[in-house]
Amino acid sequence: MPFLQENWLLILVAFVSGAMLVWPLVQKRFSPMKELGTLGATHLLNQQDAVLLDVRETKEYEGGRAPQAVHIPLSQLEARAGELAKHAGRPVIAYCATGSRSRMAGAALAKAGFKDIYNLNGGFRAWKDAGLPVEKS
Repeated sequence: MPFLQENWLLILVAFVSGAMLVWPLVQKRFSPMKELGTLGATHLLNQQDAVLLDVRETKEYEGGRAPQAVHIPLSQLEARAGELAKHAGRPVIAYCATGSRSRMAGAALAKAGFKDIYNLNGGFRAWKDAGLPVEKS
């Protein structure tokens, strides 16, 4: 018992750091969004007519994008989700520059009625690195 009283701060730090390591796993488990690599994305695009959703800001989008991507910045996604209604029956693959911002799009897409939602791991950078086609303005 004296050990706990004397080292409570150390124990608290260990507990919090452990929780921070586990949190991404818990978050993925309960997220409406599934993770997907470039190979899986091209499969969905070719086999199931998936929609590519670019959630980067306009300046990033103008620098290059995946062909036929629908552009709605993450900051505007909740307000503009209705623009995607015509694609409600198709899988949606969201991407940003590296895959972190697009992961946040899952909740807004689920709220808009999408069931088959994916995040492109590595984002646009992974798309380019895989040698997939890129359009420029």
